[in-house]
Amino acid sequence: MDDPSWWEGRRLGLWTVLRSGLTTAFLLAAYFVAPLDKTFTAFSGVVLGAVLAVLAGVVGWQARAIVRHPAPRLRAVEALMTSAALFVVAFSTSYCLMGNGASPEFSERLSHVDALYFTMTVFSSVGFGDIVPVSQAARVLTTVQMAGDLVFLGLTAKVFLEAMRRGVERREGR
Repeated sequence: MDDPSWWEGRRLGLWTVLRSGLTTAFLLAAYFVAPLDKTFTAFSGVVLGAVLAVLAGVVGWQARAIVRHPAPRLRAVEALMTSAALFVVAFSTSYCLMGNGASPEFSERLSHVDALYFTMTVFSSVGFGDIVPVSQAARVLTTVQMAGDLVFLGLTAKVFLEAMRRGVERREGR
């Protein structure tokens, strides 16, 4: 316990958990205070696409940060948590907007909590069936999220694992 590297590892681990938690809390707070009382429009779809493109850039930036970080494994966990939070909040925002439409898009109107819940059931592939998309637009967006979930999880995990491997090799001087 008197080993400085042990304490440094604990400090880095604590800092990683704290930073990930704060980032997720910030994204969720921004989502819950956002005035999402408008309806989903074509512009909303463009914004969602832009956010997903930004997320792709963030994943690339995080991969480079993982390689350079003194604890690449911890940085990879943080990067995955942050990226997943951004992905979930982007779709939750879209569903919340879509749930405000004059015509029913879902089996019920969606509050912020309902939209986040629906996003998480789709993301985790649980799909309880208590909230279901009933319009073509809602079904298309849900299908996009399902495909995005697979791509996001598979590709992001691959990118982060490779970056972590390179970071560990770089750190160990191989």
